[in-house]
Amino acid sequence: MLKLYHAEPVANSLKSLIPLHEKGLQFESIYVDLHKFEQHQPWFTAINPEGQVPVLDHDGFIVTHTTVINEYLEDAFPDAPPLRPNEPKGNARMRYWNKFIDEHVMNYVSMHGWHRMVGVIARGIDSGEFETLVERIPLHEQREKWKTARSGFSEADLANATRKIEVAVDKVEDQLSKTPWLAGDMFTLADVNFFAHCGMMVARMFPDMDVPKRAPRLVDWVERVRTRPGVAAALAMPDHTNPALRTFTGHAR
Repeated sequence: MLKLYHAEPVANSLKSLIPLHEKGLQFESIYVDLHKFEQHQPWFTAINPEGQVPVLDHDGFIVTHTTVINEYLEDAFPDAPPLRPNEPKGNARMRYWNKFIDEHVMNYVSMHGWHRMVGVIARGIDSGEFETLVERIPLHEQREKWKTARSGFSEADLANATRKIEVAVDKVEDQLSKTPWLAGDMFTLADVNFFAHCGMMVARMFPDMDVPKRAPRLVDWVERVRTRPGVAAALAMPDHTNPALRTFTGHAR
């Protein structure tokens, strides 16, 4: 039996919801309300001591971190529709893109999201309550990130994050001029990764970048990804985000 502990179908949670739907795997969806800080409650940290979603539970075997979860699904369910080439060169291309996205894209898109959305949430919490909530966060880096979101990220850090995202957009646009998908001729976990973290939201979050003009192949790729049945099913899962904040996630409905 598969269980996925997850939040809204955006970013990290979306990244692992998509493969489950694309591969046609039956799973129990267990929603973790990040707005209520359930990911830091004892019941959840007993499952994942790092206090982060998503988490995959496969018959009691716990898998964390989205790139690991997604490759685990490929290994554990080889008869389901594949999301990696399963030959050395193709797998290497896919893993190259995943490494690039994990290290040079995800955190920089996340910084803008935290600055614009999580900062609103953090500043809405009374000081005493906020300090108590932060103390419950298991990871030092996440505690510091919450504190920074409350006060606001520096203009220099935000400008550098924007530059990194521009580099990524241009890099993906160039790749899509050569191949229909990031790792070649098939839709893979690399496409899932970039779509979940950047694909839908970059044009909405960065209008000055003029993505439709700057990266028309990327815009076409986003639409091709969105219309895949598995992706559409993942995106259709419940979204409890405050409607006023959804514009920052790119998942306005």
